[in-house]
Amino acid sequence: MAYRKLGRDNGQRRALLRHLTTSLIRHGRIETTEHKAKELRPVAEKMITLGKQGDLASRRQAAAYMMDEGVVKNLFDEVAPRYRDRNGGYTRIIRNAPRRGDGAMMCYIELV
Repeated sequence: MAYRKLGRDNGQRRALLRHLTTSLIRHGRIETTEHKAKELRPVAEKMITLGKQGDLASRRQAAAYMMDEGVVKNLFDEVAPRYRDRNGGYTRIIRNAPRRGDGAMMCYIELV
């Protein structure tokens, strides 16, 4: 299987990942389930790589994916320059306790 379906159809899953990526770039650290975090990691790393490229085409690609123009500006002006000398591995997943309601394993995903 190439990816986790997360109990959603294609459009809902894409919207979920777009919102999670926007929130991660905005706040630097979010709490979510482990499966969502593992699906979010490659998408967030790709957005940071676009930010490191810094050209107009990359900015437009990031703006087309992310949900807030202010977050795109933050990505290109503050987040991406921090990882100028780093070749990938911009995020880390820290496991937390299971969720009380349904027992889903929760974790933090944060920018390194």
